[in-house]
Amino acid sequence: MKGAVFLGDREVEIRDFADPEPGPGDVVVAIRASGMCGSDLHYYRDRPGGPTTSGRCVGGHEPAGVVHAVGPGVPPEVAAVGDRVMVHHYAGCTRCDNCRSGWPQMCTTAPATVFGTHAHGAHAPFMRVPAATLVPLDSALSFAAGAAIGCGTGTAWGGLERLGEVGGAKLAVFGQGPVGLSATLLASARGARVIAIDPEPARRAHAERFGAVATIDPMQARAADLLRDVTGGAGVPLVLETSGATAAASDALAALAPRGKACVVGLGGEVRFAVADFHRSQMTLMTSWSMSIVQQRQCAEFIASSELPVDDLYSHHWTLDQVAEAYQEFDKQRAGKGVFVFDDDS
Repeated sequence: MKGAVFLGDREVEIRDFADPEPGPGDVVVAIRASGMCGSDLHYYRDRPGGPTTSGRCVGGHEPAGVVHAVGPGVPPEVAAVGDRVMVHHYAGCTRCDNCRSGWPQMCTTAPATVFGTHAHGAHAPFMRVPAATLVPLDSALSFAAGAAIGCGTGTAWGGLERLGEVGGAKLAVFGQGPVGLSATLLASARGARVIAIDPEPARRAHAERFGAVATIDPMQARAADLLRDVTGGAGVPLVLETSGATAAASDALAALAPRGKACVVGLGGEVRFAVADFHRSQMTLMTSWSMSIVQQRQCAEFIASSELPVDDLYSHHWTLDQVAEAYQEFDKQRAGKGVFVFDDDS
């Protein structure tokens, strides 16, 4: 089969790989949609020859498709040929408390396997994974929606879960890329009054379509000051930082109301603050690492039952042979989300 690999220095190419066969406890998924995640850009831009840019591993960690083959020892109630599935893109020891509670990425026995980074991912027609990583995909959801839920949209859900009850509260979402837009959509559906922050006019307009009650252009003035303006000086009780920008993280903290909570999911930036400046605010600062496999299922169920337009996150649909063009476009970080789509007879 053909699979796309990251080579670093903004290079990605298609190489030949053997078709995967399921081992004991494994399944092979025929990929129907493989999402492009913002974290892929770290590998795309990385130095050549590193662990994630050696060309040995198929990239992509947002898989959705159908079960193509089932290995020995997999009960039919766990996986059967033809099942519509997503993949929780981590695998751990399965025995430690974190693995058993649905958090294999936090495995305490050994470093977790991350598909698309340490093992072959979804930028290929087929992908072998442990059957335990499968999450059902409701027939009401497209494969592209399932791919988004597999990381970007699921990461937004995980961040909201970390913040707690959002219904009725003002929530500032910094960054309106795919994760931030997902957070705006999900939080609005859960009853939050979302204020969306992004320098791109098209992304702010998209946030309004997804339910944001207000938007802020951080290029016009400091976002923290603008947030205090729209809240009558009170600040916001909840913040989700998705951009990965250090300046955005600083503004996120500065915009918090007393006893406010800030959750950081964006990668690449730094969060720094002087304790004396925030000591009396009694703020809570937290991080969120994607979502558990249980939360991935819950996110998908909420989207299906609420009939949320997750497919509208996508601005580009690509075929695998367009992978170089796809990542050049995605690297600009001006449009929406991209997805590779595969024919049923791949």
